[in-house]
Amino acid sequence: MAKSQFDSPFSSLSPFSFIRMTQTVVQTVAPEPELAIHHETQPLDQAVFSPHDKASPVIPPPTNDPHRLPEFNSTSLTSPSAPILYLPPLLSSLPQGYNHAFPPSSDKPYKPLNTESRLPDIDPASLALHKALHEFRPITAEYAETAYAEAFNWGDLQLPEYLEREWYCVVFRSKRKQDSDGGPLYEADKKAHEEAVQNGGLILYWYGIPHAQTGLNLATCIWQSRQHAIAANSRPHHIRAMKLAAASYERYELQRFKLAKVKGETTLQISPYDRGDVGW
Repeated sequence: MAKSQFDSPFSSLSPFSFIRMTQTVVQTVAPEPELAIHHETQPLDQAVFSPHDKASPVIPPPTNDPHRLPEFNSTSLTSPSAPILYLPPLLSSLPQGYNHAFPPSSDKPYKPLNTESRLPDIDPASLALHKALHEFRPITAEYAETAYAEAFNWGDLQLPEYLEREWYCVVFRSKRKQDSDGGPLYEADKKAHEEAVQNGGLILYWYGIPHAQTGLNLATCIWQSRQHAIAANSRPHHIRAMKLAAASYERYELQRFKLAKVKGETTLQISPYDRGDVGW
């Protein structure tokens, strides 16, 4: 139902558990088990509603933008008034010998995390996308109820003109049950995410936080191909994570999209997935 993993400037941090730096000054929040890794498991646009009547847990709104790298001064670093959340994109680590060249910059506002495991391989166009996705972020706090094409900064992601390719995106919209126990699911989700990276094809996993009023949330994965997403379904850690997740949500919905780069252009296009294979 979902997956994720990654390693980066914060490679010592695990994105699957609550991390506290400088005694709770910063919390890197674990992805909700809900979407740890999105897989091809249900019919397109099928929404599942349980008879559970309780409201999903609502996390108080953070005092900062949780999708932007926090900044500190001497007071906020040593005597924080509240935890500061940071939820960066989770990018799969590149195969051995692959690296991105970035211009030196000390003021970059968005820094992703990376997985411990490395992708077994990656094609040139997907490598360019992987680099561009270092800048991936939501452009509205209402992403859980915003159309996928309008919820993120797709227009800011630039790829070389000569490239032409398609990728497969899975979106998980959800609302957790109030009393669901996420402990075992977090661990299963972490293993499923690393499993997906090792199996190949998973480029990015991104997750948000539940909306303060509605409790709704969104997570998304970007795959090199639909076949990679389907193949992940049969992996043992993914199967266990799906079983644990089934009882954790008041409701959830899976959506699929096609991410396309047309030769001669530098920008990306998003459209709903219709049928057939996507990517390779």
